[in-house]
Amino acid sequence: MTQTISEHTLNSLGFAKPEGETRVVVAMSGGVDSSVCAALLARQGYDVVGVTLQLYDHGAAVKSAKSCCAGQDIYDARRVSEMVGFPHYVLDYETNFRESVIEDFADTYLKGSTPIPCVRCNQTVKFRDLLDVAKDLGADCMATGHYIQRVEGPDGPELHRAFDGGKDQSYFLFATTHAQLDFLRFPLGHLDKNETRRLATEMGLNVASKPDSQDICFVPEGRYTDVIEKIRPHAAQPGDIVDQNGTVLGRHRGVMYYTVGQRRGLGLGENTGTDPLFVVSLDADKGQVIVGPRDALLRDTIYLNDVNWIGPGTLAEANGTAIRVKVRSTRPPEAATLHIDDGQVRVQLAQPDMGISPGQACAFYADRDDAQRTLGGGWITQTA
Repeated sequence: MTQTISEHTLNSLGFAKPEGETRVVVAMSGGVDSSVCAALLARQGYDVVGVTLQLYDHGAAVKSAKSCCAGQDIYDARRVSEMVGFPHYVLDYETNFRESVIEDFADTYLKGSTPIPCVRCNQTVKFRDLLDVAKDLGADCMATGHYIQRVEGPDGPELHRAFDGGKDQSYFLFATTHAQLDFLRFPLGHLDKNETRRLATEMGLNVASKPDSQDICFVPEGRYTDVIEKIRPHAAQPGDIVDQNGTVLGRHRGVMYYTVGQRRGLGLGENTGTDPLFVVSLDADKGQVIVGPRDALLRDTIYLNDVNWIGPGTLAEANGTAIRVKVRSTRPPEAATLHIDDGQVRVQLAQPDMGISPGQACAFYADRDDAQRTLGGGWITQTA
C-alpha cells in the first residue's frame, strides 16, 4: 500500500511527501560525519544519492593522510554507499577547486593576508557548484555532515550554531545565503561527535573509527608555504622587517612566510631588545613585515568586505545593531556593534582583541547570551 502524507504533514526534512519520494543529494567527503549523514537518511527511507568531489589529482597533488576528498576518502565514501545501498557518484572538480580555492589561498598569502580555504570551498565549490549538481539530479534538498543547525523561523529558515559547541562549524558557514539555506539540510546539527561515532558503529560503517581531518585538505602537515611555492614559484620577494616607527631591524624571505601574531622565526637576535616582538601587520606592497610588542596586536575596529547578511531585515537596516562576533573559529562569540558607513561595513568590538588578521573571517551572531543564531559575516580587510 502506497504511503501518503497529508499536505499539513511534513517529513523530517520539511517536505509534505513520503521519505521515499524525497530525493536528497548528500555531499560525502569520505569521513565519518558525512557518511553517518547519508546512512541515517537512507535508513529513514529517503531517496539518497551520494556525491563525492575529486578535488585534486590523487597522485600528483599535495595531500596528507588526514585530509578530505583524497583517494582513500573517495574509496571510503563508495564503500559506505555500497554497504547501505544507495547510488554514489564521483565528480571531477579539480579545475574548479584549483581556481576557486587553491590559487586564491596562495594569492591571499602573497598579498600579506591569511586565508581560510575551507570557507572559500563551502562558498564556491560545495554550496555553489555542487548545489547546482544536486538540483540537476532532481533533488529536493542537499544534505551535508556539517555541525550546524537549520531552524525554521517566522521569516524562513535560520542558521543556528550546533548543539555540540566544540564541533560547531558556523564560523566556516557564515557565507551561506538565504537561497542556499532554503535548499540545504544539516542532519547532524543536534548531535555531539561521540553520538555520531556511536551511530557509525551501530550501522557498521567502515569509517566509524576514522580520525577527523586535522589539516587543510591540500596542505600536508600544515606546511602551507610548500603549496604556495609549488603554485607560485619564485613569487616570494625578500624585504625588510621593521618596527612600528619604520626602523629596519632585519630582513625576511617574503611576507608569505609570516602571519599576524607570529613570534617565533623572526630571526632578529639581539635587535629585539628585552621585550619579545610579534608580527603586528604585513605590507605586501612595500614588502615589509612590521613587528611590535604584544600590546600592539590589540584591535577593536574591524573593516569588512563581501559581507553576507542572513539576519532579520536587510544589512542596511542592521546599522548600529548590537551583535556578537567570532574572529576565530575556536573563540566564543564576543560583544560588538555593527556599523554601515556609506556602504563600508565596520565592526566595533566592545573589548579589544589580539591577532586579528586581514583575510580571515568575522562571523556575526545574534546578541543573546547563547548567541545561537548566525547572522552572516564578512572578510576582514583591515583593522584599527
